[in-house]
Parts: sequence; structure tokens; C-alpha cells
Amino acid sequence: MVEDRSFLGRTFSIINYLLLTIIGLITVIPFVHVVAGSFTTSAEMAAKKFVLIPTDWSIEAYRFIFSTNTIFKAMGVSIWTTLVGTIFSMLVTALMAYGLSRRDVDGRKVIMFMVVFTMLFHGGLIPTFLVVKELGMIDSYWALIIPSSISAFNLIILKNFFQNIPEGLEESAKIDGCSDFGILFRIVLPLSMPAIATISLFYAVTYWNTYLNAILYLNESAKWPIQVLLRQIVVLASGMDVSSDLDSVAPPPAQSIKMAVIVVATLPILCVYPFLQKHFAKGAMIGSIKG
Repeated sequence: MVEDRSFLGRTFSIINYLLLTIIGLITVIPFVHVVAGSFTTSAEMAAKKFVLIPTDWSIEAYRFIFSTNTIFKAMGVSIWTTLVGTIFSMLVTALMAYGLSRRDVDGRKVIMFMVVFTMLFHGGLIPTFLVVKELGMIDSYWALIIPSSISAFNLIILKNFFQNIPEGLEESAKIDGCSDFGILFRIVLPLSMPAIATISLFYAVTYWNTYLNAILYLNESAKWPIQVLLRQIVVLASGMDVSSDLDSVAPPPAQSIKMAVIVVATLPILCVYPFLQKHFAKGAMIGSIKG
């Protein structure tokens, strides 16, 4: 019986490792292909279609993308929006989540119902645009931040995490004369770093990938974030008629341009993720267990 269990355990481990390896390859190989394709010459791309290791390396796609200073300004806009937007969103989300996690707050269930309601029904594109216009945020970078400042999903995760913190800690702090803001910033937030890191990553990815809001609210092309500019580069490389600072530059093949654009748009977030990964799984799981 012991040998049978040992054999079954080894068999399960082998199958498990094989499945995880296959899933890992399915995930990694397309990304490797995209990176390799961005460094591949047009002749090799046309001959092989699918490339994992380029035979002839070329950086023409990246030279085309970075041939104008406009992309560096767009990168700066995206970095500013991501940093300021993430900090602002975490501040307002933490304040609201802490209030909703307090069982002695009157009307918390009604407010929570309203939060969940927004996950099912939304005002729509036109009402949101009219609100942003009436607030005077057209052609303002704040139009990329304010409308997306609080996510109901992130709020619920953070609220559930706050509820898991023992009430005895807050009671002890109150006895020592600590205010509600003191409890939040000195006790609750330091104990919630896994959840804070998780939600921060969610918000950072959202702001970095801002596209629709920029198209709707920013009329000046000089204020476009990186995602909008990269889309314009792809359109230009595809031979469509579009005004751009890159019109005077002969583009490399469209396929290489598209792959280089994906790398440029993805690499900054990939560089941030390893620093938050140790908190990511723990924060997401703990915040989703109790409610």
C-alpha cells in the first residue's frame, strides 16, 4: 500500500510538472516570438513567418519608433500619469475601503450596494464625457486620472483585506489616543502591504494602458500618452494615411513595427512586476476570502 501511494505520488508529480511545463511554454513562446520578431530583418520575417531566434539581427524597427523626440514626450506623459494616478487612486481607494470596513459606520451596506451596482451598470460613454467636459478637464492630464480613480473591484478587495485585520489593534490604538486617520496610516496600511502592492499594480497597469480616455479627452497630439502614439506608429507602418512626425521616415515592415511596439508598451510594466510579485498572490488571495 505504501509503495502504491509512493508510485501514485511520483506519477502525479511527473504529470503535474509536464502540464506546468507545457503551460509555461505556451505562455512564454509567443512573447519570445514577439521580441525576436522585433529584431528580425524583413527578409527573414517574410521567409520564416515564425521566429524564435533571429539569424540576422536588425534594430530598424526600434530606430523607426525612436526616430522622433515625440515618443520620449509620450513616454513621459505615460510615466507621469501612471505614477500620479496610482498614488491618487490608492489614496482615495484606501480611504473609502477603510470606511466601509468599519462595522460601526452607519449606512455602510447601502454604500457598498451602490459600489457593487456600478460593476453591473455604468452611466455610459456619453454621460461620462459630458461630466468630464463640464468639469473643465478636456485637454487636461487629469482627464486620464479622475474618471478612473476608483475601481469597484479593487475597492472590494482592499475592504475585505482591511476587515481581516484584528479589531483589537484598532481598539488598542484608540485607547492610546490615536485618531481614525492615525489608525489608518500608522497601523492598517503598514499591515496591508500585500494588498496595497496588488492594488497598486492593478492601477498602474490600467493607467499605463490608457488609450480610450486619451482619445476622447485629449485633443492635442502633443499630450498623447505612449499607447496612443504607438497606435499611430502602427497605422503609419501599415501604410494608412495619418499625420505624424514620422511621415518623412521610411518605415520598416509593418510586422516588425507591430512587434517592436508591443515590446516598448509592455517592457516598463514587466520591469515593475518583479518588485511586487512576492506580495501579489498573497494580497489577491487574502483580499478575496472574507467579505
